[in-house]
Amino acid sequence: MKTIARSETVRSQRNAARPRIAFGVVDQVMIEERATAFTKRSIKTSAKLAGLKLAVSMMDLTTLEGKDTPGKIAFLCRKAMQPLDSRYEVPSCAAVCVYPNLVRFAKKFLGNSGVKVASVATAFPTGLMPLRLKLQEVRSAAHDGADEIDMVINRGNFLAGEYNSVFDEIAATKDSCGDAHLKVILETGELQTYDNVRLASEIAMRAGADFIKTSTGKISPAATMPVTLVMLEAIRDFFYETGLRIGMKPAGGIRTAKQALAYLVMLKETLGDDWLTPDLFRFGASTLVNDVLMQIVKTVDGSYQGADYFSLP
Repeated sequence: MKTIARSETVRSQRNAARPRIAFGVVDQVMIEERATAFTKRSIKTSAKLAGLKLAVSMMDLTTLEGKDTPGKIAFLCRKAMQPLDSRYEVPSCAAVCVYPNLVRFAKKFLGNSGVKVASVATAFPTGLMPLRLKLQEVRSAAHDGADEIDMVINRGNFLAGEYNSVFDEIAATKDSCGDAHLKVILETGELQTYDNVRLASEIAMRAGADFIKTSTGKISPAATMPVTLVMLEAIRDFFYETGLRIGMKPAGGIRTAKQALAYLVMLKETLGDDWLTPDLFRFGASTLVNDVLMQIVKTVDGSYQGADYFSLP
């Protein structure tokens, strides 16, 4: 199917979206069985190494703590630009994700490295703030140089059935992003059912999301393979309908290289090779990166390095 340019279609999609959003029913048994099957695949050494390096290239190195400082951001940026010694030929990470008031520091440290700056916004992680203040925060982050905005939906409105309000807030946020891409965080751990995850994914994509994202990382459960599969299938069906490729970002709870590879297998078998790129798939990574780097060293050198060999993210 020919891909339709997003800039030419997004507004018409928004205008038509409300009456077309349907309440789908997700087969819970099938989703969970299929998601489990992806974890049992055997990946050989050369494919494993390629997959691990691909996973690094898809990581958003993230720090979202009250004690974040410009110095900590500088350290994270250096790690994102060169995660491992150059002899291992590991690519840079996709982005560094920070709070809005630290965007300008991340932008300065990253320079022209190609690593993007992502900023959480819209009253992260709760989403409980008047809309005008949320949009002000988005515009401020974009003005300071954020390449990507990670917004959170108002889960209270969604669970109360106020779907048009959720849609309108996402659309307004997208308009406030300027040239920045918009990732819409569903916080799936609070959505209660797979049907709700599917519906929230539909609303986000039709309202203008460039990516849909599972979680803030502040709520448990965060990303799970069944939830991610529900969202990937929503992306697939949206692409078949519109020709628009929407990105996916599981975040929170993915801690090991083995888990990351299982997610990549699921991605390939659900959406195909076109999505095996940082432009369309990301991992929210805080602790994941070091385990992946350890596995790369093990695969190349034949032995593990101690955990203290790798800098903390």
